[in-house]
Amino acid sequence: MGLREIALGGIYFSPLLLYALLGLLLAGVLRTFLHRWLGPRVLWFEAWFDLALFVIATACVAFLFSSTW
Repeated sequence: MGLREIALGGIYFSPLLLYALLGLLLAGVLRTFLHRWLGPRVLWFEAWFDLALFVIATACVAFLFSSTW
């Protein structure tokens, strides 16, 4: 897919929107897995952890999709 705009119904969307949605889904799955595996008391500052996990997941998705297409 790369970093080209996506046209849906005559409206152009940034591919980063799709990457962010996939990153949000991946971050949610990873957060659930880590909280069940490590426990909620091990992960401090949950809001910062969630934000960092979302940014990392979005960056990984963007890297994977932009480098393979």
